[in-house]
Amino acid sequence: MTLTDASPEHPDARPEPPEPARPRRDLLAPLRTPRARRIVDVAAPIGVIALAATLRFANLGSPHELVFDETYYVKDAFSLYQLGYEGRWPDDANAAFVDGVSTLESTPAFVVHPPLGKWILGIGMGLGGIDDPVAWRWPAALVGVLVVVLTMLVARGLTRSWSFGALAGLLLAIDGQAIVMSRTALLDQTLALFVLAGAGAMLLDRRGAPARIVRWRHAHPGSWLGPALWARPWLVAAGALLGAACAVKWSGLYFVAAFGLLSVALDALDRRRAGIRGWHVGTLLTQAPTSLVLVVLPALAVYLASWTGWFGGGYGSSWAREHPDELLTGALAWVPERLQSLWHYHEQMWTFHVGLTNDHPFESPAWQWLLLLRPTAFLLHADGDLMTFITALPNPIVWFPAVAGLGVLLYRMGARLDRSAAFLVVAVAAGYVPWLAFPDRTIFAFYTIVFEPFLVIGLAYLLWRLVHGRVRPVVARVGRITVVALVVTAIAATIFFAPIWYGVWEPESLLRLRYWLPGWR
Repeated sequence: MTLTDASPEHPDARPEPPEPARPRRDLLAPLRTPRARRIVDVAAPIGVIALAATLRFANLGSPHELVFDETYYVKDAFSLYQLGYEGRWPDDANAAFVDGVSTLESTPAFVVHPPLGKWILGIGMGLGGIDDPVAWRWPAALVGVLVVVLTMLVARGLTRSWSFGALAGLLLAIDGQAIVMSRTALLDQTLALFVLAGAGAMLLDRRGAPARIVRWRHAHPGSWLGPALWARPWLVAAGALLGAACAVKWSGLYFVAAFGLLSVALDALDRRRAGIRGWHVGTLLTQAPTSLVLVVLPALAVYLASWTGWFGGGYGSSWAREHPDELLTGALAWVPERLQSLWHYHEQMWTFHVGLTNDHPFESPAWQWLLLLRPTAFLLHADGDLMTFITALPNPIVWFPAVAGLGVLLYRMGARLDRSAAFLVVAVAAGYVPWLAFPDRTIFAFYTIVFEPFLVIGLAYLLWRLVHGRVRPVVARVGRITVVALVVTAIAATIFFAPIWYGVWEPESLLRLRYWLPGWR
């Protein structure tokens, strides 16, 4: 028996204390040093951009045909660079066009979308002709990469973390719908670019906005209404960028309205917090009209500028000259005839859109979109036992958690007055809710590409709060594990679904493995 044994013979003996538990080894500790963080802050975004570019530009010339609505937008884009407006094509123009032969006619054609998106899509053909599908598609692919870049920047602005900004960019970079839309010359990816850029400008306008009101309050302690702040260049930039979105597709107008109202609402909260007594009335009487001018006038100017080529011979551009008896009179007689012709053309476009109810095998009402019940098939070919599909199917490992996160964002917006959550909810709502009003219209699930970046940013934002918010260490550890698990499974899903995003020829039995729901086929 040793001297340390506790026994009657050794009354003063005490048991040896247990050895202290070894601290759990933190495998990520080397990555948390300031130097490592600086390296990650640079390397992670660069790596995401490189990955996004690779996934979008690789083998971009395949398939060597006009895919889905490329039959409209690619030829219209080429026409803009030849005529300055959209010209007419014969019914059998596609085969010759794919072979590099243009059968474009100078007769103007009736088209139903503004021209800016087609001007951007046509850059490649304007520089290099139509001999190679890469010329049709590389502007769309570049736009897709820029959308990833802006997604990272907006997420970085909300989280103040380059790591989680890069996470948002990565999740969009490997998303199937974003990949397909970037590899197909359609308008919606360009619409997403301008919407996201406008949203980023709105965030920059908000930076320092509360302090700006507080400074004004201290300088004018007796004011009851508060100021009309005109010196807001980022708000003007947001208006111009959202006007560019409208010049791609009219649905950009939803974002002009939504972000404009959000800006005014946040201005009102700033005034209330600063102690301006008439903050509500003051916002309506002073800042709301000011913000309306700062947003709407730049938006309108950019939108009208996009129609410059149309005035030179586009469909209906001579309407006022041909219908003098129908021109405006009285107080509106001053409106230039060219603008009256443009207004009449817009009436025709509106009539087309509201009456668009043609059946399409892959049409999908908006209530189905968040559930991924009917993603849009862009291409289907069969050759014996082999088949090829191209489907704009989002990565389900990214999509469904992001959609579920909307509920958390709504809670934070209402219960916590989380302004970042409100920004994201408003952005998604602007791209989604208006379409619920058109259950009988011929619309498609790929329209969600416009608000998908905000869904992904919302997911990254919630994960950032889970890891870096005011939570217990065990919760933060669970958050880090969740991030790693999400990235790993999302990458695995990208590899699994890649054949139906890139149009890989495979036996039908293998391709069908990727179509989990009946509506995906």
